[in-house]
Amino acid sequence: MSTASMTEESHERATPTPPAPVTGPARRPLSLWVENLSVSFDGFKALDDVTLLLDSGELRCLIGPNGAGKTTLMDCITGKTRPTSGSVFLESRLNELTRLSEVEIAGLGIGRKFQRPTVFQEHTVFENCELALKGPKGVFRTLFARLDAAQRRRIAEILELIGLADHARRPAGLLAHGQKQWLEIGMLLAQDPKVLLIDEPVAGMTHAEAERTAELLKSLAGQRTIVVVEHDMEFVRSIARNVTVLHEGRVLAEGPMAQVQKDPRVIEVYLGQ
Repeated sequence: MSTASMTEESHERATPTPPAPVTGPARRPLSLWVENLSVSFDGFKALDDVTLLLDSGELRCLIGPNGAGKTTLMDCITGKTRPTSGSVFLESRLNELTRLSEVEIAGLGIGRKFQRPTVFQEHTVFENCELALKGPKGVFRTLFARLDAAQRRRIAEILELIGLADHARRPAGLLAHGQKQWLEIGMLLAQDPKVLLIDEPVAGMTHAEAERTAELLKSLAGQRTIVVVEHDMEFVRSIARNVTVLHEGRVLAEGPMAQVQKDPRVIEVYLGQ
């Protein structure tokens, strides 16, 4: 064998095999993950060693009785509450959210919708989405800056998606309750978030509005990671593949809805109520 061939063969043997992807071929990369998160208020543990892993594009429902820690968990993710211990990461361990402010976390791509819709009542539906667009904010920009064609297309696409294209010029204060909820989801989408945290989206809705909301959230899954906190179990069953159940600040059960709703512990503390 020639010297060149021996050198080439040695080089091939010395080349290491690349490691397999951590997430595996059938699993998406993680989008948001919470590690061993605990929160104490004057000795009371609102969260106790909670770990939550969310794949990119996943729609996860977070359920549990009142006082289970659902709101506290959302507050920690968005920076409103600082945990006693533990961490929250977005896409990378470089993005440790518990070290950042609420504004910085929102800027990284975490959008949150509270139970009660907070739209600008006197402004039109279109203007509400315009005010929410990702980019520089301020009174001068809002009143005098002109939208470019791409921004107008983006708003039109959002209004079509949330079912309010025919109400673009209508004051938001005149919308029905369900429509205001959809508008607020649209305003979040205008900010182009990576993760949507949505608190009780169908509270106070009619059955038809709840069905429309379910279709909307399912249409967004895959494009964005979505966490829905909800008490309406019929609605949860209509949208959820995986569910996390919190009880007394801890993860009580987690998995497919069909499996979780048969768990005796879940039936005892929540679903059986």
